[in-house]
Amino acid sequence: MDPIEALTEIAELLERDRASRYKSKAFRAAAKTLADLTADERADLPRLRARKGIGGSTFAVISEAMSGRVPTYLADLRERVSPPVASALRSHLRGDLHAHSEWSDGLTSIDLMVEAARALGHEYLALTDHSPRLRVARGLSAERLREQLTLIPGFGDATFTLLSGIEVDILDDGSLDQEDELLRSLDVVVASAHSALRMERGPMTRRLVAAASDPRVDVLGHVTGRLVSGSRGTRPPSTFDARAVFEACAEYGTAVEINSRPEREDPPDDLLALAIEAGCLFSIDSDAHAPGQLSLLDHGAIRAERAGVPPERIITTWPLTRLRDWKASR
Repeated sequence: MDPIEALTEIAELLERDRASRYKSKAFRAAAKTLADLTADERADLPRLRARKGIGGSTFAVISEAMSGRVPTYLADLRERVSPPVASALRSHLRGDLHAHSEWSDGLTSIDLMVEAARALGHEYLALTDHSPRLRVARGLSAERLREQLTLIPGFGDATFTLLSGIEVDILDDGSLDQEDELLRSLDVVVASAHSALRMERGPMTRRLVAAASDPRVDVLGHVTGRLVSGSRGTRPPSTFDARAVFEACAEYGTAVEINSRPEREDPPDDLLALAIEAGCLFSIDSDAHAPGQLSLLDHGAIRAERAGVPPERIITTWPLTRLRDWKASR
C-alpha cells in the first residue's frame, strides 16, 4: 500500500471521528515529510525514522505499508469509524457553505480542504473562517480577510468553485463582527452566535432576529449553539422565541443552517419542524474544520430527510448559478 495514501486516509478517518486535532495533524505532517523525499530516501528506514515529522506511530504505518500490508492502525480505524451513509438527499447536495481552514481554527491549508471537497464530488465549497472577535479561533481581521480573498480565485476551475465567505460573529446587540464593505463583497455570509449564549430570552430573540433580517446575512449558523456530545462536553441550547426567529428568516430569505456535526444536531428536531412550518430555506453544511469532516454532510442529510425538509428548499442542492442568483437577489 502506498504509505502516503495510508497516512492521509488515517488523518481523514481521525478527522471524521472528531479525534484530537494533534493526532490527525501528526499523520498529515508525516505524509508531507514523505512526499518531499526521493524514493531512495523513503527506502532508507533507519534514517527515515530519525527525520523530523516522523514519529513512532507514523513510522509503523509507513513500514507496514511499504512491506505491502494494510497498516494495523488504518485497519482498526476502518473498522471503528463509521463510513459516510448514503441517502437519497445526500446524493442531491452539490456543495457546502460552511467550512474552515488553518487561517482561523481549521486544521489544514485551503488547498487540502479544496482537494477533499473535490474528492467528495462537490461543485462548490464556501470558505468561512471566523471573524475577529473570536480570538480563540484566530478570527480574521479585515486585513487578513482581504489577504485571503486574493487567493480564492486560484482554487477554482471549470468543475469546481471555491466561494469566498465568512462565519461572522453575531454580536450581543445583533450587529455583525466585520466591516460592511467586506461582508457585501463575499459570496457567502454565515452568521452565528458564539458568545453570551445564556443571554435571556428577550435579548437573545432580538439578537437573532436582527441577524436573520440583515440583508448581508445568507445563512443563520448553528442557531441554538447547543452541544449534545463530544470532547467539549455538552451545552444546553440558547433560549429564544424560535418562531419569531424563523419567521424573520422566512420573510427575509435567510437560510437556516442544518449543522451536520453530530455533536451539535442543530437545530434540534422540534425547532427544525418549526422552521419547516415557517417556510424557511435551509443550508445543510458540514462546519468542517478539517478535510475528513467535509464528509459529515451525510449526518445533516439524514436528519433533514427524516424531518421531511423539502429538498427544493435546501439551497445546497441548488446549482451554483441558482445559488448566485439567489445571493444577488438578496
